[in-house]
Amino acid sequence: MSWEEDEELKRLREAKLRELMRRLAERERRAKLEAVAKPVDLTDENFDNLVKRHELVVVDFWAPWCPPCQLMAPIIEELARQYAGQVVFAKLNVDENPLTAMRFDVRAVPTFLVFRRGRLVDRWVGAMPKQVLELRLKKLLGK
Repeated sequence: MSWEEDEELKRLREAKLRELMRRLAERERRAKLEAVAKPVDLTDENFDNLVKRHELVVVDFWAPWCPPCQLMAPIIEELARQYAGQVVFAKLNVDENPLTAMRFDVRAVPTFLVFRRGRLVDRWVGAMPKQVLELRLKKLLGK
């Protein structure tokens, strides 16, 4: 095999490897989007892992006995689908997970805590129209 053939073979192998890496990254990206196209259920045990793992997370602190929380549930589900890939929405039942609620001084439900790379960056308290939540999200996303 000549030197030119060696170089051509090397270029072909590198191109094939780049294409395989691109396909793998795209498959992982699609899987990640599908996994967070609905609100994720959080507990005291998995809370830190989720908020640190994603760029932007909105956590809905709620309770099953809370009518405003029930009013917000379909809005949060809709926003999770709409902003999949940009914002991860999560729900934490304060009755079942009091440690995290106490840790962040959640005194009323619903309370929405916003985390960027694991750091608390905003807090919204109370039920609100979808449009208000969207405006706040767009501000966080720089839109």
